[in-house]
Amino acid sequence: MEKPEKPHPGEARHAAVPLAECTLARAVSVIGDAWVLLILREAVYGVGRFEEMRDDLGIPRAVLSDRLRRLVEAGLLARVAYREPGRRTHHAYELTARGRALLPALAALREWAEEHLPGGPSPLKLRHHCGAQIHARLVCDHGHVVGPEEIETVVERSDGATG
Repeated sequence: MEKPEKPHPGEARHAAVPLAECTLARAVSVIGDAWVLLILREAVYGVGRFEEMRDDLGIPRAVLSDRLRRLVEAGLLARVAYREPGRRTHHAYELTARGRALLPALAALREWAEEHLPGGPSPLKLRHHCGAQIHARLVCDHGHVVGPEEIETVVERSDGATG
């Protein structure tokens, strides 16, 4: 496997993977909007009703409606009907399995913010059922925890070759 050379500072260089083939670009097209991330945060906290989300986030109604529709279409949230006695049917929103699969990425963003942005740690803790706090980590296929300085980028072509 051939490692790409590290560019020299200031050296002109293009990304090795075209944007149209980039999985990160595909993910950002679905969840890269700040409102979307905050709506997902609400769903993680168990807030599912439209008005509660709107109140918590201070988001305009039209924007919230649009983002919820997009998240349902993307399969990250599901609409669930509910009805309070004497009232008409409304819908709440819950994370789907696909939406819950984003929890490691959301946890990593949260940890990054705690470490690198002002404001201190979040009062919200993510815990395993054993009681221990959960942390996002990069782990290689051999089970080694990998630090950011240990990551190498390698482009694998569809034929399995690298370069």
